[in-house]
Amino acid sequence: MARASISLALVAAALAGPPVTSGANPTSQGPSLPSYGTYAWPVAGPVIRPFELPSGPFGPGHRGMDIGVPVGTPARASADGTVAFAGKVAGEHHVSVDHPDGVRTSYSYLSSVAVRRGDLVARGDVVGFTGAGHAGVEPAHLHFGARLAGQYIDPMLLLERRSLVGLIHLARIEDGEPSGDPTVHRRESMEGQVG
Repeated sequence: MARASISLALVAAALAGPPVTSGANPTSQGPSLPSYGTYAWPVAGPVIRPFELPSGPFGPGHRGMDIGVPVGTPARASADGTVAFAGKVAGEHHVSVDHPDGVRTSYSYLSSVAVRRGDLVARGDVVGFTGAGHAGVEPAHLHFGARLAGQYIDPMLLLERRSLVGLIHLARIEDGEPSGDPTVHRRESMEGQVG
């Protein structure tokens, strides 16, 4: 809850700053609010490291979230937009997409890119293929980030809620273990008393 509060405070501060021109509605008088809860997940996998608000522009933190997926998984645009960057930074492939609501999403540590700067992408279009992720961090993952008015925001706020189907697996109950059904325990104790 604290992270969400900090992220929302950061968004409010960003909105109070200078107007966003890239990706903003040209008829508006500044940036629109991000479309929270409407962006698609760029890959399907568990979050292995969440967003951690940096202490300052160059301070420690985690400027995005890491989603665990195998190397070579297609990374998809979370929403419609225009590719702002597609290439290498410090030897690693990255893609950034500007969206109409003023948000810029980033897809980092890719094994390859599938788009070029200036390309229009639709939600779900492949922008690249995942790589190993941050050096020395297991398992392999996509680093997914978001910025608004030049400030990092928690990308989880943008993403649609996911179903827990497929993420929760029920364990089989072995013979002799309690079933969790209170009527079974009551029946077993009653059978022990009959006699």
